[in-house]
Amino acid sequence: MPPVEPPPSHWTFGDPAGYDPDDDLVGIGADLAPGTLLAAYRRGLFPMPSGTPGDPMYWFCPVRRGVLPLDGLRVTKSLRRSCRDFEIRVDTAFAEVADACADPSRPQGWIDSDIRAAYLRLHELGWGHSVEAWRDGRLAGGLYGVAIGGLFAGESMFHRERDASKVALVALVEGLRQSGPGQRLLDVQWSTPHLASLGVVEVSRETYLRRLSRALRESEPAFLTAG
Repeated sequence: MPPVEPPPSHWTFGDPAGYDPDDDLVGIGADLAPGTLLAAYRRGLFPMPSGTPGDPMYWFCPVRRGVLPLDGLRVTKSLRRSCRDFEIRVDTAFAEVADACADPSRPQGWIDSDIRAAYLRLHELGWGHSVEAWRDGRLAGGLYGVAIGGLFAGESMFHRERDASKVALVALVEGLRQSGPGQRLLDVQWSTPHLASLGVVEVSRETYLRRLSRALRESEPAFLTAG
């Protein structure tokens, strides 16, 4: 089913051309209503809590953006073998995936109750998606993010079994690639050594925004809208 467009946001994020060229943080405040979140992603922004309860939300548009080229995912032989050990499902346990990603015991956890609730609302409207790795009827790992046209903005991933989150990532990339040629974009916000080992690269803010503009004109991936 196609996603439901929510009421437009009361907030504006301005022209990205005017953002500070040396600072990833480009906005403070606003809300997490579905229309606000979608407007932000369409402008190249994403939210993160400040880390202090009660403080306004922070909005980022990284100077160096992490993206995963769909032809650049590095799949080792062992990971390819692991892919045969899990069943992949899409959007069958979004809340459980979000809860696992928000586990406060995880190092550097950042997903608070407001973020969790906001992305559950996006999921209910058809914009938020989870890709899940299951084994023996148990959720072993997965990821969630936001899909708008040809953009998939990855938010977080987790695993309870070795390689389970990577298997979900492999499935996401294969699903995006099989959705047909076009200017699709898999955004991971910032690169890390772990993500770089999987093939994530950094591009400039300007390059990202150009690619985003093209991606937003693409159709939504079929494997995310099949239900």
